[in-house]
Amino acid sequence: MLELIINKEADKKSIMLVENGILIEKHEEHENHQRLEGNIYCGKVENVLSGMQSAFIDIGDKRNTFIRLKDILPKEDETKINVNDEINKYNITDIVKKDMKILVQVKRDGTESKGARVSTHINLPGRFSVFMPNSSFITVSQKIQNEEERNRLINIAKSILPESTGAIIRTSSENIEEDILKKDLENLIKKWKTIKKEYDEHKLNGPKLVYDNKALLRRTLIDIIDQNLNKVIVNDKKTYKDVNDILKNMDMNNNIKLELKENEDLLDMYSLRNQLEKMENRKIWLKCGGFITIDKTEALTAIDVNSGKF
Repeated sequence: MLELIINKEADKKSIMLVENGILIEKHEEHENHQRLEGNIYCGKVENVLSGMQSAFIDIGDKRNTFIRLKDILPKEDETKINVNDEINKYNITDIVKKDMKILVQVKRDGTESKGARVSTHINLPGRFSVFMPNSSFITVSQKIQNEEERNRLINIAKSILPESTGAIIRTSSENIEEDILKKDLENLIKKWKTIKKEYDEHKLNGPKLVYDNKALLRRTLIDIIDQNLNKVIVNDKKTYKDVNDILKNMDMNNNIKLELKENEDLLDMYSLRNQLEKMENRKIWLKCGGFITIDKTEALTAIDVNSGKF
């Protein structure tokens, strides 16, 4: 049985994927370092750097975010044109001005020394597709190789997408019924209209978060939803609501059992605390008698394989 266990503590949230009592995957989100990736903001242009073809955007975070000209111009299908040639035709100072209002999505979280990277290329991920309101092309996952199926999925998307918008058709959409893909896209289009309305109505007296992506939680659920996930267990009411909303949007709230064990320490289940301690050890023994050591540096992660007792 595959279960997702989400344990909320005072300063962090642990998301653990457990199969038959064995911990197989773990993610953490700390309260003092919230992930912004996927969030959409009504931002304000602070500085425009002509020489670097880039700008700094205030989204209300402690550091201004960074945007490149490439991420401001309309997104093009890179399989059909040379994007760099298109970029060279423009100067960023002709497109964005200081104090201008701008709708951006965080593409990469910041570090201790750098702000996050943002883009005007909005992506709204669903279970079977990703809606791109500021792009006008449709792409299909390369893992779907049957040309007839690829064309079928593209035609379904074309029939539902508003003019001048695009989509990415995910691998999970292969051979699904037309109505299911349409419903997935319809939900994302509806979500986009709500975001756009909030952005349009916001008077720029300061930046504003217009869409909280709940990035880690959403991405984890989307990635494992089709791996026969049976149950999600949480110990916090807000997390329970967030998970329920995500499952509902993916039309999976009746297929996956969601259980609230409020204020319980879920690390006591399946001896998860002991499993986490072993997982975090630098030295990991293997069943065969060998072991591996893992050393993480700023530049790389080194994994050394040793024969040990084998």
